[in-house]
Amino acid sequence: MRVPAFARSRRFVAAAALALLGTLVLVASFQKQGSPAESPVAEPPNAEVAPVLTGGQSTSSTPAGPPWRYGRADARFTVVEYADLECPFCRAYFAVLKRWIDAHPEANWQWHHLPLSMHEPAATAQARVVECVGQTGGSSAFWQAVEWVYTNTRGEGRGLPEGLRYPGLTAEAQHCLDGDRPDAMIRAQAEEAAQQRIAVTPTLKLQDNQSGKTLLLHGPVEGDALLSAIDLLAAGGTDAPTPKEMPADAVGMPR
Repeated sequence: MRVPAFARSRRFVAAAALALLGTLVLVASFQKQGSPAESPVAEPPNAEVAPVLTGGQSTSSTPAGPPWRYGRADARFTVVEYADLECPFCRAYFAVLKRWIDAHPEANWQWHHLPLSMHEPAATAQARVVECVGQTGGSSAFWQAVEWVYTNTRGEGRGLPEGLRYPGLTAEAQHCLDGDRPDAMIRAQAEEAAQQRIAVTPTLKLQDNQSGKTLLLHGPVEGDALLSAIDLLAAGGTDAPTPKEMPADAVGMPR
């Protein structure tokens, strides 16, 4: 079954399907050799992160988290992003994926923490901040905090500039930071990723909320690749969930 908003020509869909089948062999070879800690896509020079909640699609219809979601709560598809707040590839991809979600209301975006060991302790420290801001301020506050971190962090585990703290941190958020609640949640998400053998950031898991099928994509994903993945899941009907994998294209969204 095809989703009308993502419908394209038979020639395009056929070509996309052949491309996906061909790349599965590359994934198997890649996994045998071992996955890198981050996507090998080069970060665009002087990458900037656009404001998260200015214009575009509102998160008001999305229930509070965690897990935190951006976009329509009733979207058929969910893009689960496994991300590290110190990962430069995640930083460059953040605004790109946000714009794509704004342009495709059939999909929403779910955040999943995956701090990489090479970026510790800064990666977990940043994750704790955004979680506590979200838990005390709601979904919009969470996404704003993620944007602020990506805008200000030096990345690659170097963390925020010395003395810089999240602006307007409330007493309630500080109380959250003083406790261990965010650590338990971040650890649980990281362990869940490990159980699925996800060790690359960013990694996307596209989920069809109607059929329950999922498709795993490694690295920043181009707009057409996401659309092809959605076509693939939608064509699968409502059979039992069948996890599949495909590698990702370089950042070139939205399309």
